[in-house]
Amino acid sequence: MNTGSDQRNESGEVGEQHGHGLGSRAPEFVRARRALHLSWQVGVFVIGLAVVAAGIVMLPLPGPGWVVIFGGMAIWATEFVWAQLVLRWTKRKVTEAAQRALDPKVRRRNITLTVLGLVIVGVLAGIYLWKFGLVMPWKIKDQ
Repeated sequence: MNTGSDQRNESGEVGEQHGHGLGSRAPEFVRARRALHLSWQVGVFVIGLAVVAAGIVMLPLPGPGWVVIFGGMAIWATEFVWAQLVLRWTKRKVTEAAQRALDPKVRRRNITLTVLGLVIVGVLAGIYLWKFGLVMPWKIKDQ
Protein backbone atom coordinates (compact mmCIF):
# COMPACT_ATOMS: atom_id res chain seq x y z
CA MET A 1 0.00 0.00 0.00
CA ASN A 2 1.58 3.24 -1.13
CA THR A 3 0.63 5.96 1.35
CA GLY A 4 3.19 8.58 0.51
CA SER A 5 6.93 8.95 0.58
CA ASP A 6 9.13 7.80 3.41
CA GLN A 7 11.16 10.99 3.43
CA ARG A 8 11.66 12.65 6.80
CA ASN A 9 10.81 16.30 7.35
CA GLU A 10 12.74 18.85 9.45
CA SER A 11 11.45 17.43 12.74
CA GLY A 12 12.49 13.89 11.78
CA GLU A 13 8.93 12.65 11.28
CA VAL A 14 8.02 10.54 8.26
CA GLY A 15 5.73 12.50 5.96
CA GLU A 16 4.66 13.27 2.44
CA GLN A 17 6.43 15.50 -0.01
CA HIS A 18 3.22 17.44 -0.69
CA GLY A 19 0.48 18.35 1.79
CA HIS A 20 0.30 17.43 5.44
CA GLY A 21 2.65 14.82 6.80
CA LEU A 22 1.69 11.93 9.00
CA GLY A 23 1.54 12.35 12.74
CA SER A 24 0.07 14.53 15.43
CA ARG A 25 -1.63 17.78 14.53
CA ALA A 26 -1.76 18.91 18.15
CA PRO A 27 -0.64 22.48 18.86
CA GLU A 28 3.11 22.92 19.33
CA PHE A 29 2.85 23.77 23.03
CA VAL A 30 0.95 20.50 23.61
CA ARG A 31 3.49 18.42 21.71
CA ALA A 32 6.35 20.05 23.63
CA ARG A 33 5.14 18.62 26.96
CA ARG A 34 5.01 14.83 27.09
CA ALA A 35 2.33 14.51 29.81
CA LEU A 36 0.13 17.12 28.15
CA HIS A 37 0.53 15.45 24.77
CA LEU A 38 -0.38 12.05 26.20
CA SER A 39 -3.46 13.57 27.85
CA TRP A 40 -4.33 15.23 24.53
CA GLN A 41 -4.05 11.89 22.73
CA VAL A 42 -6.23 10.14 25.32
CA GLY A 43 -8.84 12.89 24.95
CA VAL A 44 -8.81 12.66 21.16
CA PHE A 45 -9.08 8.87 21.35
CA VAL A 46 -12.04 8.99 23.77
CA ILE A 47 -13.91 11.60 21.71
CA GLY A 48 -13.24 9.69 18.48
CA LEU A 49 -14.36 6.46 20.15
CA ALA A 50 -17.61 8.08 21.28
CA VAL A 51 -18.31 9.34 17.76
CA VAL A 52 -17.48 5.97 16.16
CA ALA A 53 -19.67 4.17 18.74
CA ALA A 54 -22.54 6.56 17.97
CA GLY A 55 -22.09 5.79 14.27
CA ILE A 56 -22.16 2.05 14.92
CA VAL A 57 -25.40 2.49 16.88
CA MET A 58 -26.82 4.48 13.95
CA LEU A 59 -26.14 1.68 11.44
CA PRO A 60 -29.31 -0.29 12.31
CA LEU A 61 -31.16 2.79 13.61
CA PRO A 62 -32.17 5.90 11.68
CA GLY A 63 -29.24 8.19 11.13
CA PRO A 64 -26.15 8.67 9.00
CA GLY A 65 -24.16 5.81 10.54
CA TRP A 66 -21.29 5.55 8.05
CA VAL A 67 -20.87 9.31 7.85
CA VAL A 68 -20.58 9.51 11.65
CA ILE A 69 -18.13 6.57 11.74
CA PHE A 70 -15.90 8.27 9.18
CA GLY A 71 -16.23 11.49 11.19
CA GLY A 72 -14.87 9.64 14.22
CA MET A 73 -12.05 8.27 12.10
CA ALA A 74 -11.27 11.84 10.99
CA ILE A 75 -11.10 12.89 14.64
CA TRP A 76 -8.66 10.04 15.33
CA ALA A 77 -6.68 10.99 12.21
CA THR A 78 -5.83 14.37 13.75
CA GLU A 79 -3.61 12.51 16.19
CA PHE A 80 -2.91 8.92 15.14
CA VAL A 81 -0.96 7.76 12.07
CA TRP A 82 -2.91 4.47 11.78
CA ALA A 83 -6.18 6.41 11.45
CA GLN A 84 -4.61 8.72 8.84
CA LEU A 85 -3.55 5.68 6.80
CA VAL A 86 -7.02 4.08 7.10
CA LEU A 87 -8.66 7.35 6.03
CA ARG A 88 -6.33 7.69 3.01
CA TRP A 89 -7.04 4.09 1.98
CA THR A 90 -10.81 4.66 2.36
CA LYS A 91 -10.73 7.89 0.34
CA ARG A 92 -8.77 6.15 -2.41
CA LYS A 93 -11.22 3.22 -2.53
CA VAL A 94 -14.25 5.54 -2.59
CA THR A 95 -12.69 7.54 -5.43
CA GLU A 96 -11.98 4.34 -7.37
CA ALA A 97 -15.56 3.12 -6.81
CA ALA A 98 -16.94 6.47 -8.01
CA GLN A 99 -14.79 6.25 -11.15
CA ARG A 100 -15.99 2.68 -11.81
CA ALA A 101 -19.62 3.71 -11.26
CA LEU A 102 -19.28 6.36 -13.98
CA ASP A 103 -18.06 3.78 -16.51
CA PRO A 104 -20.85 3.26 -19.10
CA LYS A 105 -20.43 -0.53 -19.12
CA VAL A 106 -20.74 -0.73 -15.33
CA ARG A 107 -23.77 1.59 -15.34
CA ARG A 108 -25.45 -0.52 -18.02
CA ARG A 109 -24.74 -3.70 -16.05
CA ASN A 110 -26.08 -2.16 -12.83
CA ILE A 111 -29.25 -0.96 -14.54
CA THR A 112 -29.76 -4.39 -16.13
CA LEU A 113 -29.33 -6.16 -12.78
CA THR A 114 -31.71 -3.71 -11.08
CA VAL A 115 -34.39 -4.23 -13.73
CA LEU A 116 -33.94 -8.01 -13.55
CA GLY A 117 -34.28 -7.90 -9.74
CA LEU A 118 -37.44 -5.79 -9.99
CA VAL A 119 -38.93 -8.21 -12.53
CA ILE A 120 -38.21 -11.17 -10.25
CA VAL A 121 -39.77 -9.37 -7.25
CA GLY A 122 -42.79 -8.44 -9.38
CA VAL A 123 -43.26 -12.03 -10.59
CA LEU A 124 -42.99 -13.38 -7.04
CA ALA A 125 -45.47 -10.78 -5.76
CA GLY A 126 -47.84 -11.67 -8.61
CA ILE A 127 -47.62 -15.40 -7.81
CA TYR A 128 -48.29 -14.69 -4.13
CA LEU A 129 -51.31 -12.50 -4.92
CA TRP A 130 -52.66 -15.07 -7.40
CA LYS A 131 -52.33 -17.89 -4.88
CA PHE A 132 -53.42 -16.11 -1.66
CA GLY A 133 -55.12 -12.94 -2.82
CA LEU A 134 -54.89 -9.53 -1.20
CA VAL A 135 -56.24 -9.60 2.34
CA MET A 136 -55.76 -6.57 4.50
CA PRO A 137 -54.84 -7.29 8.14
CA TRP A 138 -57.91 -5.45 9.44
CA LYS A 139 -60.20 -7.72 7.37
CA ILE A 140 -58.86 -11.02 8.69
CA LYS A 141 -61.67 -12.90 10.44
CA ASP A 142 -61.12 -14.84 13.62
CA GLN A 143 -60.86 -18.55 12.95
